[in-house]
Amino acid sequence: MSKVIAICNQKGGVGKTTTAANLGAALALEGKRVLAIDMDPQADLSTCLGFNRTDALDVTVAEMMTRAINEEKFDWRDGLLESKDGIYLLPSNLDLSAMEMNLVGTMNRERVLKGYVDKVKNNFDFVIIDCMPSLGMITINALSAADSVIIPVQAHYLPAKGMEQLLKTVGKVQKFVNPELKVDGVLMTLVDARTTFAAEVPEMIHQMYPKMRIFQNQIPMRIKAAETPAVGVSIFGYEPKSDVAAAYRGLAKEVIRDAAREKAKVHSRECR
Repeated sequence: MSKVIAICNQKGGVGKTTTAANLGAALALEGKRVLAIDMDPQADLSTCLGFNRTDALDVTVAEMMTRAINEEKFDWRDGLLESKDGIYLLPSNLDLSAMEMNLVGTMNRERVLKGYVDKVKNNFDFVIIDCMPSLGMITINALSAADSVIIPVQAHYLPAKGMEQLLKTVGKVQKFVNPELKVDGVLMTLVDARTTFAAEVPEMIHQMYPKMRIFQNQIPMRIKAAETPAVGVSIFGYEPKSDVAAAYRGLAKEVIRDAAREKAKVHSRECR
């Protein structure tokens, strides 16, 4: 049973794409088959995984969504690239910007990406969707296709405060499009342990959202992590012994445990 996770926050600069790339790489290191889907026209995830000329590609996420709209048959391998970290990637480029307009007149427009994901996900243990920093129709498609959401939040007051709009959008998707969608929790990113924010922001989130889970592993702020997109590999291919790498491996173990519990619950219900 595959799990589809959207990495989502409408605010940019919170480590969203870095998390998608490094969580995917960490899951691959744990022996999991991983598909990463780049849902941002800027193609930052594709760049992070070593593919920085996606505008020259004929098959990207926009093309596969078009095939899903037209109900065309396709092989699950179509358009997929394999990164140095052992992750399969469905890349993006600026064609995805046009897709937002193309969806306006499309029947069932919120579920177009889901049509693609449902056909390929059983070939993988995890599908990681990197959302663009907005809450438009492309992001709605990502949330509709996902089983759950991880929300990266920078350890500062304003980024944490901005969660309210995202959670409202998640609530609307749950109500009208994807009732099974869950919020796995908040991932604290760019954490500087020397500041008071490192302790204050998680406490503030607990006060605002008492039932919200905060992942045990927090991602520290390090220059090495910021340098990885330039070389097109994850933190594990660049600085594998760093505390950032250790944090992402810890996060991957949390995600795997969550998936195992959910699988056990489903199995228990089916056996009744």
